Parts: sequence; structure tokens; C-alpha cells
Amino acid sequence: MTYGRSMQEGAATLNQNLQGKTAYSVIVDTHIHLYDPHRPEGAPWPEPDDQIYLTTLPDRCIALARPAGVDGAIVVECSEWVEDNQWILDLADEEPFLLGLVGNLDVHNDRFSENLDRFAKHPVFRGIRARLRKPDDLDGLRQLADLDLSLDSGVNDLTAIIATEIPELRIIINHCAGIKMEGDEPDQAAIDQMRRAAEYPNVFCKLSGMMDLRCTIRPAPTDIDHYAPYLDLIWDAFGEERMIFGSDWPVSDRSDRSYADVFKLAQDYVATKPASAKEKVFSANARRAYKWKDR
Repeated sequence: MTYGRSMQEGAATLNQNLQGKTAYSVIVDTHIHLYDPHRPEGAPWPEPDDQIYLTTLPDRCIALARPAGVDGAIVVECSEWVEDNQWILDLADEEPFLLGLVGNLDVHNDRFSENLDRFAKHPVFRGIRARLRKPDDLDGLRQLADLDLSLDSGVNDLTAIIATEIPELRIIINHCAGIKMEGDEPDQAAIDQMRRAAEYPNVFCKLSGMMDLRCTIRPAPTDIDHYAPYLDLIWDAFGEERMIFGSDWPVSDRSDRSYADVFKLAQDYVATKPASAKEKVFSANARRAYKWKDR
């Protein structure tokens, strides 16, 4: 792995873009996906009939995110191919807009420890996303914590177990903790599970997936009044100290809304909260959760 002249040149460009901003005023999108199904080896995700089955590289995201006011992004790897983690890190060597990678490594795999040690050597590698199935994941997750990396996950009955057993592990629950936002009454079981997870101070929640995953109306509503009753439940549980913005781009395109629409929805909601919330949700909390490094 090389972090040489190309990265230094790119970092100079990023520093120019961020001139005059403090460390905690850098607006960060903590949930994007990058992939190229048309490269020689293809890609395991998304499926060919998916509307987002397109070459999706940093330049596409930057063209949408920077005009909206976003300064950098965290990539969340969807591919289960181990070497796709390296593929993203190679992209990051050339593009400092990519502040971090949440890798995809199977904690049940016999080579998990070896793979984690390998990728953790790269400063852009900030943690893993795992679909946890059983409590014997804990040894691998302890290694993650020992490396001062984070865990992205959905919320389930294991979340509280992990948060209790490994309190030093930063856990980031994805996509509004699974709370559906369809315009009807929220699911009480999902709310209870989310609230149990929120009891642990090392657990964060992403303000992400509202339009594309949690709401199935198409095109997705853009009125904050549609989402606020659900988002308030999440906000009341996690508060401004542990909510983090993520666009879920380009999956968000399935909502038939633009990147700008997704970002504006999050901004409109946070604007209903105390003024201190904006910098935390769009900047400071991302730094606390991922400990991404200045580039």
C-alpha cells in the first residue's frame, strides 16, 4: 500500500477546499457506496437490474455532494469480496474527499483477524460493517476495539450485548435504527429495540436512509412533517451528541429524489433542534465515531 505523492497532492487540494474551516466544521457524509460493475472483475453488488447499477466512483459523488455543501465522505463497503476493501483504499489514495472506509469483513471468517490487521494499517480504514448473527463474534470485535476502530451495524438483540461486553467499541447503528417512516404508526418493537441500544453511551445512530429505505413512497416525500414524528423518537433516544448524518448515496437514488433533496431533508430536520446540533450531527459526531484523520 502506498500513501505517497498522489495522496499528498490530493490532500493539498482538500486543504484548499477547507480553508478557513475548523476541524469540526467540515461537513461529512458518513454513508456512501462506491463500486464499478463494469470493471473486468465486475462487482457482486448491486444487481444488474438495479437502477443504481452504474459505475459509481468518487467523481460522481463529489459532483453532487460538494455543491450541496459536503466536504468529505465515509465509504461503507457493500461488497463481500475482501479485496474490494483494498480497491476503495486505492481510490482514497488518489482522492482525499474520501475521509474513511468502513470495510466489509466477515467476523466469522477464519482469516478475519489477519484481514483486519492488514487493512487497519491504512489510515483511511476506520472500521467494519458487520451483519452479526451470534455472540461468538465478540473476539473479533474486541480486536476491532483494540485497534480503536468502529463497528457499523443494524440494531438487533446482540447490540446491547456487544455494547455491554465491549464498552470501548464505538457502535454506529445504520439507517435510523430500522424505524419505518411510511406515514402510519411506528412499530413499537422496533422502537423498544432502538431505545435499548441507545442506553449505551458508545452507541451512535445514523440519520440516514430516510427516503430510500425507511420510506417506500415514490417519489419519496420531501416535507419534513412526514418524517419528523419518527425522527423525533430516534432523536429523543440518542440526542444531538450521538446522531450522525449519512446520505446512503447512491442507494438514495431509489427514492426518486436527488442527493441535494436527501441532504436538505436532514438539514431541515436538524434545524428544528437547538443551534448546537448542526455542527455535531454534520461534523463533530462523525469525527468522534470514526476518528477519521485529517488529509
